[in-house]
Amino acid sequence: MKRTGPTSYQVQELLAELEEKGKKSKLWQRVSEDIQMPTRQRRLVNVYKIEKYAQAGETVVVPGKVLSVGELTKKVDVAALLFSAEAKKKIEAAKGKALSISELLQQNPEGKNVRILG
Repeated sequence: MKRTGPTSYQVQELLAELEEKGKKSKLWQRVSEDIQMPTRQRRLVNVYKIEKYAQAGETVVVPGKVLSVGELTKKVDVAALLFSAEAKKKIEAAKGKALSISELLQQNPEGKNVRILG
């Protein structure tokens, strides 16, 4: 069978943006590769993992979905492809930001001081 890649228009648009930025930054190149995986192989990260591995004030990218299991006490900015509603509430309750990957791409085109989680 021929691999077709993501079929969602928003994901295809994001991949086009990431491909352009990936020429200059290894981080965005890696995020692009992870998003191109089949949906069942994309990363799922629970809030407790963000609590465990991210430091306060840090920016984290999840090339997949953020789920709501666990608690978050640190102020962490999280950019992801998708968020569950509860996970978004928990991140914002800890005074962090829940961003889309394209929003983070606009804010930080070089990908400096960003950690990939998952």
